[in-house]
Order: sequence, then structure tokens, then C-alpha cells
Amino acid sequence: MILASREPRRHWPHRLTLALALGLLGAPAFTQAATPVPDPGAPLPYVIGLHEAYLTADYWAARLDNADAPILDRAQIEAQNARMRAQDKHIQDIATLPAQLSAAQVRDSITTLSSWPTRALYDDKGRAIAPDVRSAIEANLGLDAVPSQVSPDYALVVKRAALRTFPTRQRVFSTVGDTDIDRFQESALFPGDKVAVVHRSTDGRWLFVHSERYSAWIEADAVASGDKATVLGYGAKGPYRIVTAGTAHTAYTPEEPRVSRLQLDMGMRLPVLADWPAAEPVNGQQAHASWVVQLPVREADGRLKLLPALLPRSQETAADYLPLTPRLLLQQAFKFLGERYGWGHDYDTRDCSGFVSEIYRSFGVLLPRNTSAQAVSPALDRLPFTAKDGKAVRDRAVTDLQVGDLVYIPGHVMMAIGHVDGRTWVIHDTAGGSWFGADGKRVQAHLNGVSVTPLEPMMASDSVRYIDRITNIQRLRAKNP
Repeated sequence: MILASREPRRHWPHRLTLALALGLLGAPAFTQAATPVPDPGAPLPYVIGLHEAYLTADYWAARLDNADAPILDRAQIEAQNARMRAQDKHIQDIATLPAQLSAAQVRDSITTLSSWPTRALYDDKGRAIAPDVRSAIEANLGLDAVPSQVSPDYALVVKRAALRTFPTRQRVFSTVGDTDIDRFQESALFPGDKVAVVHRSTDGRWLFVHSERYSAWIEADAVASGDKATVLGYGAKGPYRIVTAGTAHTAYTPEEPRVSRLQLDMGMRLPVLADWPAAEPVNGQQAHASWVVQLPVREADGRLKLLPALLPRSQETAADYLPLTPRLLLQQAFKFLGERYGWGHDYDTRDCSGFVSEIYRSFGVLLPRNTSAQAVSPALDRLPFTAKDGKAVRDRAVTDLQVGDLVYIPGHVMMAIGHVDGRTWVIHDTAGGSWFGADGKRVQAHLNGVSVTPLEPMMASDSVRYIDRITNIQRLRAKNP
């Protein structure tokens, strides 16, 4: 159930300059550190102004004089998350769903998402999606089969799985030949994510689910149903391991394939079975070189079972969420550097909003799923822009960006990492990008992954800068009660 939005918190645009002058903003600024900064070396080809040293987190951290100062402490992060859950309508508390939903409520949830696009769609061979294919996909929604009253079924996700617009694996594209952006790909859920199942597709292979940050279709074999208390209680108590790598994997095990080599993405929190007997093997392997974690699996009848699995100590994890500091923010962001862009978490990777969400999730910070929701979230410290904000206002805001600030243009988000050579630099997961080359012609880059670029030269067209298209800047910082 989506919570109603409250009045947004006080914005900071008109007080920004004064606050900066008085040193009132708590997040660390991009000031030159007392310790030596590495020589960036010769410029690299292609990306404008880029040096090899800029491709390391250490370079940007060395430019800060307070890289290890907390941006928010644990209590402040918990307060931030509480505001997010209370104030942002895009965050859903599935624990508060009614015991019975009406057919109208369920159909409305489905049709809000599963509405056929008005644009032309093509398959991966460049063929227009045929009317009979569309009809079969829409029929699989099973809207006529929704009963008058629906009791939500609670379940845990058992493997990384796509969230889809429609209950189908059919990939569809807006442009012939461009098969990276599947318009039916919405997002992904991860092992241990909690969902409420409210409908099953006509063919029985797909479930419509509500999760904390999204409602969409997921394949039925990716979830396991259990009683509400067990599902909602999974991982509620420590000890834990927090995945701090970009991705980690459980140990391979032929004895129990359901927990073998599972992909675990940054920020996932896994309960640890701390009292596991040291001499007792887990799935055929002695456990001293691993953490024994508890993972959900799906039984043949679709029911939930919790099993032990091995998470090797070689996989990058921590006993708790990381301290939220500029240095660690940079380190976490750069762990994705060069990863292929994955629209809607496709390709087992992530897109721009997933990228920043997973960085912040490793610190225990909750963000909405999509850029459109992140950009306007009333729970964050938002600096909005309108058409009335001219070049001077926008350029000043960019100059004042701090490590970890999130910069939004329509359909995209970038994370600020520092200033050097008169430019502001960002790290972002991007499908493209452009800038003017030395010959005065605009370079149409196919970055297609997590990249480091300067912000000022980035162009949305021959005459419009990215900076001119900024809609919002979001910052995390301590709020007064």
C-alpha cells in the first residue's frame, strides 16, 4: 500500500549561498587537502579532460580535507529512512496491507503499470510487435480472473529476478537496432527481498507483487511463499553480513543448487547463523573460511524454506552498514566503474538510479527506485530548479556541489565526486553522453556503463547543456527535529 505523501520539507535554494558562506552545510566540501594529491598524469583520449588518476576513488578523497568526517551518523540515517517511509509516496510498507484487497484495488495496481505504450515497439530482430503478440501478452494479465476479494500472499525472493511491466519475457524496443533498453524491463529484486503477492498471470508463470520500492510482475519461480510473520521477520535480527562489493556470490555447491553461486548485489543484508557448529559442514564444505548465512529457497510446491549457505570471506562484506563518509562514498561508487549499463537492472547490472541506490544502500540509506521519484523526494534536502533559473544560478549550484550530491536531469542521475581544473566531476551509469571536441563538433559518446565525466562540458544537444536541464539536486544531511 502506497503511503500518502506529507508536505515536503523546507527547500534550500534561496538560502544556499548564505549557508555556504557561514559554513552551515554539514556535508564536507571539495576543499584542497593538506596531504599531497597525486599527479593526475597525461590526459586520456576520448572523454574530455579525463586523466587516468581521475578513475580512482583515492584521487578524489585526497582532495578533501575532511574525507573521513561523518555526513550522517547511524541515528541520523535511521531518522532519514523514517522520513522517507513516512513522507515519500513511492516507498511502500507491505506490512500494512489490508488482509483483504478489493478486485478494483488489485486491477488498479496492475493497470497503473501494465499499460501498453503508445510508441511503436519492435522485437530484437527489428520487427514490429504483431497485434496477436500484444493480445496474448495483455490477455496474460488475467484481469478478469481477479476475485472480488484478494488476500495478499507474503513471500521472499530467492534469486535475483527481473521486475517486468507485463507478465512476459518478450523484450521490446523503441528503436530498431537498439536492443539495450527493453521497455518492459522495470527493475529487479534480490535474494531475501520481501514481497506481497496479489495476483497470478493467466499462464500461472508470473506474479504481480508489491515490494518496498516497486510494484511489478516477477516470475513465480523466483519467489517462495510463507506465513506473513516468517517473511516479514526474515533478517530482522542480527548478526548480519552487508555486501560491500559491487557484486558478491555465495559458494558453489552441487549439493544444494538453490543457494549455489547466487549473485548478491551491493547493500544486501544477509542474516548470519552465528551459532553454526564449527565442525559441521554446510552443503558439503567446512565453514571456517566462510560466513554461514541463511537464505530463502523455493520448494517444489512454491513454499518457503530457509537454508544455510556459505558466503566466502573472500567476498567483500561487512558486519554492519558502512559509516557514511565522503571517502567511503567514493570508494563504493568506484567499485562499479566500467560496469555495463543495464536499463532497469537488466544484464545483471543496474541503471543510473539503481547505481546511486545501491551505493547508498551499503550505508543503510533508503532511496526510491526511479530517478523521477528520487529527484522530487520530500524526505531529502532538495534543491529544485525551474525555467526561471538562469545560467548563473545553475552554474553556482554546480560549483557548490559536494561529494555524494545527486544531480538530476530528465531521466538521469549523476553523483558528484569533486572539482578540479575548473570543472565539476561526476560518476554516473549512463547509456550515452556528448560534448564538443577540439574540432568544434559534438562528440556522440556511447559510454554505456559507469563512467567518470566532467559535468560542465556535457551537452544534451548542440545548444543545451546538461546543466541547463538540471531539475533537482538532492543532498543528504542532518535535519533538525
